[in-house]
Amino acid sequence: MKVLVIGGGGREHAIVWKLKQSSLVSDLYCAPGNPGIGKLAKCVNIKAEDIAGLVEFSREMKIDMTIVGPEVPLVMGIVDEFNQAGLKIIGPSRKAAELEGSKAFSKEFMEKYNIPTAKFHRVYSFEAGVQALEDYSYPVVIKADGLAAGKGVLICSTAEEAEKGLREILVEQVFGDAGKEVVIEEFLEGIETSVLCFVDGKTIVPMVGSQDHKRVYDGDKGPNTGGMGTYSPNYAYTDVIAQQVMVQVLEPTLKGIQGEEMDYHGILFVGLMITQDGPKVLEYNVRFGDPETQVVLARLESDLAEIFQYILREELDKIAIQWSSKAAVCVVLASEGYPDKYEKGKIIKGLKKIETDIVVFHAGTILREGEIVTSGGRVLGVTAIGDTIEEARSKAYDNIKEIHFDGMIYRRDIAVK
Repeated sequence: MKVLVIGGGGREHAIVWKLKQSSLVSDLYCAPGNPGIGKLAKCVNIKAEDIAGLVEFSREMKIDMTIVGPEVPLVMGIVDEFNQAGLKIIGPSRKAAELEGSKAFSKEFMEKYNIPTAKFHRVYSFEAGVQALEDYSYPVVIKADGLAAGKGVLICSTAEEAEKGLREILVEQVFGDAGKEVVIEEFLEGIETSVLCFVDGKTIVPMVGSQDHKRVYDGDKGPNTGGMGTYSPNYAYTDVIAQQVMVQVLEPTLKGIQGEEMDYHGILFVGLMITQDGPKVLEYNVRFGDPETQVVLARLESDLAEIFQYILREELDKIAIQWSSKAAVCVVLASEGYPDKYEKGKIIKGLKKIETDIVVFHAGTILREGEIVTSGGRVLGVTAIGDTIEEARSKAYDNIKEIHFDGMIYRRDIAVK
């Protein structure tokens, strides 16, 4: 089977790494890929947003299955275009991708299908936002409605901070069109957990739990990022809570997908807060999470390509997916200044010194004059497996000591809790 993975980050490296282990996959391509992915698959110089170019390549190469990593092409409607061209693809339709593409749409969806979530307001102007804030206590959460590369969520501790956030998004338009509308939400306290699910339109199957660390600095301080590290299993996600989530969140979400006549054959990410009142949904993503994918797929024992085949046939209920009982920890190495301004082009040293049972997923790297250099905010995801989280964590940090690039930053408390 010829398989194409779309994207070029750490999540896509993890997907390619897992697909490479499948006996069903004969040829593996990635567009555009990165130097780490290039050791496992043939990288194709087509951007993830170039849907016409990707359709043409898939037709020309007779690709049997395409997996979409990032959210932007999904929201742009890549699945609809591939389906129209008679090409098999893993991912939700444009309509279904609005669950991630619009925070307001997803909140209305949750409300309509009685899915537990935080109280919210939709506002279109700074003045309306300031007025809506009167209904909330602090801290409060302010979200740009559209896609903002994981940076459009502000947690504001005071009224001054909240008004500043509203002004930046709605008036100064720091997130561009993504900030034409804002969702104001009550702040939920509890333990955050991420649940990735396989979805075939008829069945939803959760994967093993994981927990991301969103803030850039140790102790959950600093601005929100796309994720600075993650671990699995998440021990807060007990069997009892998993059952609650299935009944109160996943089954109603599937009912909503069917009720809205959404074409959904792919991955659904549910960001949850386990509160004193039970699990509540923070957000939906319509693809594998990053860096959650790195630890979840590290624990997957079943053949990922085979699972995708079952999804396309709408037969997910006929496969028993197997998971390792071991633990996995991923620590993100980032560029100084991330998630704001950072420099690129720093030479990465020490990758050849990494132990063979450690996987270093490339997130923001390029090849320049024979050297691997930084090209993004999140650069590498050092991922280790162990019998316990403590063992996996220790292995990951021991190997990080071998890696260096100018301005390298990382959290030293991933998986401590």
